[in-house]
Amino acid sequence: MTGALVVARRELTGLFMAPFTWIVLLVVLLLNGLLFNTFLISSSGNVSATLEGSMTGVGFWVWMVFLPALLAMRLIAEESRNGTLEYLLTAPVGDFAVVFGKFLAATAFLGLVWTSALVYAGTLHWVGGAPDWPAVIGTWIGTLLVSGLFVSIGMLASTFTATPLLAAFLSMVACVLWLFLPWMVMRGLSYVLPFVADTGAKQEVIMEKATGIVASMDAVRHFQRSFQLGVLDTAEVVFFVTWTALFLFLTARSLEARRWRG
Repeated sequence: MTGALVVARRELTGLFMAPFTWIVLLVVLLLNGLLFNTFLISSSGNVSATLEGSMTGVGFWVWMVFLPALLAMRLIAEESRNGTLEYLLTAPVGDFAVVFGKFLAATAFLGLVWTSALVYAGTLHWVGGAPDWPAVIGTWIGTLLVSGLFVSIGMLASTFTATPLLAAFLSMVACVLWLFLPWMVMRGLSYVLPFVADTGAKQEVIMEKATGIVASMDAVRHFQRSFQLGVLDTAEVVFFVTWTALFLFLTARSLEARRWRG
């Protein structure tokens, strides 16, 4: 754990020393501020609708596709291209500690970005609004867990190439596929089902089982039915932590395999 914390501190320092990071941070905060203002005006000052729209709307999921990919590109592919990743992996620190340290740094950075929503909620409270604080805090915790999941997916995708732009593209594609996987599976199943089940009863049984399996992988559904409501359901926390740990494990194994091949 100590090695992972050392790596995380190194990565956070590198992130905040890079001009690219500050540009990304400025753009994200500016657009989030404009989005918050838009929801505030369109909802005629409705505090709950404004915070829900700015914290969990389409814009949030768009950022979830782009930001982890950009961070993973820098943490994995760019270091691999520069040769510093191989040097780090040969240091007296385990592969998983390196991966986990980079993951902690990227997730902490995204947590800082999403903290802007807490500032908006605090501002509304200060001027006389009444935010639903359990929902606000729960949503922020949920965004942190979702960020961790997408960072881990992006890191795994970025291990397959040393070209930063290609790594970012692969990470974005992987994140988009994860978001739309439930819809794609159910859509495909609706076309295939008539050929594998000859009766309506059999089709209904298969559809019901498939719906349960797909729902267990639906990150949006897990986020919306718990954290967005201000409910900290341990089952939902376990969902995000388990999948994140799996992708981090696969990332460490992918880096190890690439090192042995190299």
